[in-house]
Amino acid sequence: MNFATQATSSLDLDAYLTRIGYRGPLAATREVLHALHAAHVCTIPFENADVLLGRRIRTDLASVQAKLVTARRGGYCFEQNTLFVAVLRRLGFKVTTLSARVRFQRTEITPRSHMLAQVDLPEGPFLVDVGFGGPGIVYPVRLVEGEIQAQSTDAYRLRREGAYWVLESRTREGWQDLYAFTLEEHYPADYEVANHYTSTHPDSMFVNHLVAALPSPEGRVTLRDRSLAVSRGGRVERVELDRGEILSVLKDRFGLELPPGAQLSCAGLDG
Repeated sequence: MNFATQATSSLDLDAYLTRIGYRGPLAATREVLHALHAAHVCTIPFENADVLLGRRIRTDLASVQAKLVTARRGGYCFEQNTLFVAVLRRLGFKVTTLSARVRFQRTEITPRSHMLAQVDLPEGPFLVDVGFGGPGIVYPVRLVEGEIQAQSTDAYRLRREGAYWVLESRTREGWQDLYAFTLEEHYPADYEVANHYTSTHPDSMFVNHLVAALPSPEGRVTLRDRSLAVSRGGRVERVELDRGEILSVLKDRFGLELPPGAQLSCAGLDG
């Protein structure tokens, strides 16, 4: 049994497909890749609530599947992309798992703390990433330099920067960097180390802020601490929430039902 087979042996594919509401074909084609990617991103929210509840974030497939599929929760990159990569490998896609340095809303050089993947198809290589949240991609992006790739209400492009590829998204002010990555393959042990930093280090964004995001074909809903942003058709409506509204917004906007009386605590919420 090879690594990819071992990594997918506990996957319940039928349960996953039910979770994302996908009933289409399952061949290892570009069309299926695009459809699965969009269905996942628009159904399973990006969120870090368990970090703020003091729960350990587990990145093995069985734990990720129990949380995101069975318990109908969301997660961040290591959880989301671990699940999606397992699905793609089960279906016969050729997948290489990668790591990136996040640049979105950062000025300093960051560690490789973001998981993403490359899928090789007859049409060429594609970047897949169902776990960035915020302005992340909804559909796979062709791994080619300089091509502007429109997706619903957003647009993306890749540029080369020495050994790195940099993913950019277009804003009203111009292009912004999301993250930089190389094509070096990474493994579960690499993500375990990065996940420990992301979920426990006192300087980690996910320790200091509540974040949630869920895109749709029409726009996005994002939450950062008490600030809720709803984007539709290029227009953004922002609402500042009271502390007591957080749990109901997570449930109503993102489909996340936390335990009654759950106490989310972080600097961004409590400050």
